[in-house]
Amino acid sequence: MLNWDNMFATRSTRMRASEIRELLKLLDRPDIISFAGGIPDPALFPDKEFRQAYADIFDSSAVNSALQYSVSEGYKPLREWLVKQMADLGIPCALDNVFIVSGSQQGLDYLGKLFLSPNDTALVTWPTYLGALQAFNAYEPSYDQLTPGGNRTPDSYREAAAQKGGKVKFAYLSADFSNPTGETVDRDGREKVLKLAEELDIAVIEDAAYQSLRYDGNPIPPILALEIAEKGHINDTRTIYCGSFSKTLAPGLRVGFIVANAPVIRKLVLMKQAADLHSSTINQMAISEVAERGFDAQVGKVRAVYSQRRNAMLAALEKYMPSGTSWTKPEGGMFIWVTLPEGMDGAKLLAKSLESAKVAFVPGQAFFADGSGANTFRVSFSCANDQMIDEGISRLGRLIAGEIG
Repeated sequence: MLNWDNMFATRSTRMRASEIRELLKLLDRPDIISFAGGIPDPALFPDKEFRQAYADIFDSSAVNSALQYSVSEGYKPLREWLVKQMADLGIPCALDNVFIVSGSQQGLDYLGKLFLSPNDTALVTWPTYLGALQAFNAYEPSYDQLTPGGNRTPDSYREAAAQKGGKVKFAYLSADFSNPTGETVDRDGREKVLKLAEELDIAVIEDAAYQSLRYDGNPIPPILALEIAEKGHINDTRTIYCGSFSKTLAPGLRVGFIVANAPVIRKLVLMKQAADLHSSTINQMAISEVAERGFDAQVGKVRAVYSQRRNAMLAALEKYMPSGTSWTKPEGGMFIWVTLPEGMDGAKLLAKSLESAKVAFVPGQAFFADGSGANTFRVSFSCANDQMIDEGISRLGRLIAGEIG
C-alpha cells in the first residue's frame, strides 16, 4: 500500500480541516439552530441585479472577452471602480496599486507565500481569523501575539523570532469588526501597529473584509489611509489592504482585491500567473456592473438587516446568559465573541449543545495560534432571524448555566 505521507511536502503536516467548514454542514439539519457559519444571508443577495448583469454581458460583444483568457491584474473597469472607492476611504491610489484575486482568501495565501519562509514569524492577534492561520500555515511559520496598543517592544519580537530560527515578516490584523471577536481596533491602536511595523521593518496586512458593515459608531480610517496621510503616497507605504465583495454582493463569485504599493502588486501578479492565470473574467465583469449600478444601496440594505439581528442577539445574550459569562458588543460585522468561566471548554460545550440544546456555534480555540482560548466561542447573527436568535440563545444560556452549576 502506498504511504502518501512519505511523499507529501513537510508543509502538508500544517494543513488542518477548518472547524467552521465542517460546522457549515449542520446548516442542512433542520433540527439545529446554527450560529456557526459566518456567512452572508442569501436572501439579501442582489440576485436580480446579477441576473441582469450576466444577461447584458451575453447579449453584447463583451461576451467574447468574458469567456476568454484575461490579464492577471484583473478586469480594468472593476479596478477603476475600486480606485474611486479607495479614494472615498482616504486611500488615493492608481490602477497599478489594485489587484484582483479569487476571494480575499486567495490574497492571504499569496501574501503568506510572498513573505514567509519556514520558521519566519507572523504577528497575529490572539484570537485571529482562522482562515488566515490556514493560509499562512502552509508556509511553515511561527506565530507571535500582536497586541494593538500593547507594550511589547520591537526587540522582544526580534529575539523571539530569532530563537525560532527566522525573522518577523508581517503583522496581520482585521481592524474593523474582526472575525471572530467583532472588535474594532481604535485609531491609537492602528497607529501603534504602524509604528511597530516601522521599527521592525515589516509589512502590515490589513484584512478589511467587514469594513463596509458598520452599524453604529464613528468610522475610523483604514490603517493604509493613516499611513498614506503620513507618508504622502501609497508607493511609500508598507500596509497591504485586502478587501472582498463576499460580505456585500456575492461570496460565490469569489472576487476579492488587494490594494498596496506597486512593487508588492507586481510580485503578486507573478504569483497569479503561476497559479491560476487570472480570476474569473465573467464574474469580475458581473461584479463590476452590479457595483457600478448600486453598491451603496446594496450595502445599505445589508446593514439594516444585520444591525437588527446584532441588536437581537445582544439583547438575548443579556437576557439569557448566566453570571460568569461575558461577550463583545460589536459596532458592525457578523460576529459576537463569548467568554465562558475559566475551566470550561467550548468544544465540549458544543458537543453537548448539538446533542441536547440543538444549537451550533464555533469553539474559540481554533482561532488562537497558540492553542489557548478553550473557554471561548463565536456566534454569528447574519443568517438568523429574531425568533431563531431568541430561542437559540435561550437554549444555550440554560445549557451553560447547567454546566456552571
